[in-house]
Amino acid sequence: MQESPINRLEQLALSVTRGIGSIWSVIIHTILFGTAFISILLGAELDRVLLILTTIVSLEAIYLSIFIQMSVNHQAKAIASVEKEIDEIAEDVEEISHDVEEIQEDVEGIAEDVEEIQEDVEEISHDVEEMQVDIDEIQEDVEEIAEDVEEINEGEDTASAKK
Repeated sequence: MQESPINRLEQLALSVTRGIGSIWSVIIHTILFGTAFISILLGAELDRVLLILTTIVSLEAIYLSIFIQMSVNHQAKAIASVEKEIDEIAEDVEEISHDVEEIQEDVEGIAEDVEEIQEDVEEISHDVEEMQVDIDEIQEDVEEIAEDVEEINEGEDTASAKK
């Protein structure tokens, strides 16, 4: 896609503005002004040299002010674009902050659930211990009954043998 003539002119204006703000611009202007004053010393008419120098400097000032204003406008667009991006980032940060708050609430809820589960596990463990004690007692009772049954069987066997 070709660049439009306006964009090329804007790029040229920005390049000129950068160039005018360089050390080379200072050197070139110093040489030109020095040459103008040296030409007066070499015999050129003072009024004519000053008229030409004033005209050139005035035209240069007009064009520089236009170029500088174009550069300022370009910078204003760039700043507006950056401000828009900053606003979007701020919105994203706000959304993320809200999401973090929701996650924090979820984590707190999970922590409460874990505590409840831990309490339930402790209760179940206690119940299992009580059941184990009951099972041990039943086991002892079964063993005693088994011993009693054996004694009864032995007593019957002995009584049958005596008959």
